[in-house]
Amino acid sequence: MIRVLIADDQGMVRTGFTAFLSTQPDIQVVGEAVDGRDAVGQAALLKPDVVLMDVRMPVMDGLEATRLILAGTPTKILILTTFDLDDYVYEALRAGASGFLLKDASAQRLVEAVRVVAAGDALLAPSVTRRLISEFARLGGPRAPTVKRLAQLTERETEVLALIAQGLSNGEIAVHLVLSEQTVKTHVGRVLAKLGLRDRAQAIVYAYETGLVRPE
Repeated sequence: MIRVLIADDQGMVRTGFTAFLSTQPDIQVVGEAVDGRDAVGQAALLKPDVVLMDVRMPVMDGLEATRLILAGTPTKILILTTFDLDDYVYEALRAGASGFLLKDASAQRLVEAVRVVAAGDALLAPSVTRRLISEFARLGGPRAPTVKRLAQLTERETEVLALIAQGLSNGEIAVHLVLSEQTVKTHVGRVLAKLGLRDRAQAIVYAYETGLVRPE
C-alpha cells in the first residue's frame, strides 16, 4: 500500500486529489496539509511514502518543506505545479524532489505519477528537463559538488549518466547504446548507488553541476 500525504493550501485541490487516489486499491491518502509547516509536521508523524507538495503555500513554501522532510525521512516528494515552466523547478530538484506533476493532470496521470515516484523512479517530463537545463545555464555553470565521485564510475556508467542528464528514458538509452533495457537499468542503479543519489532527478542535477554535461 502506497501511503500519500497531500499538501496544498487550496481545499478543492486536496479534496479532488484525495477522491482520485482513494479509488485505487494500492494507494491510501493518510493526511492532508494546508501549508508547508503543516506538511513537515504531518510527514514526521505519518511517515508517508509520497508527499504531493504544492510549491506556493503560506507559512512555509513547498521548497523549504521539501528540504526539511527529506532531511529526516526516505519519503519521496512529488511537486505540484500550475505549469511546467515554474521558476521553482531547479531549486525543487536540488532540494531533493523526485519529480513534478501539473495540477491539471488527469486522474490517471496522477495515479501513475504516485506509483512511479513511490517505486523510486523520477518523474521528469521532457519540458521540465529542458527547463532545468535552461535554468542551469542562466545560473552560470557547475557549482562543483563532489566531482571526485565521478571517478568511481566506469566508462559505460559515465555514458549512462550523461544520457540520463539529457532526459532519456531507460528504453531510449538502451537503443542509443545498443544494450538491453535491463542492462541499462542495472547501470542506472549502480550510478545512483556510487554517487549517493536518490533518483534520476538528482542524477540530472549532479551531471550538470559537475560539468559532465553542459547546456547547449
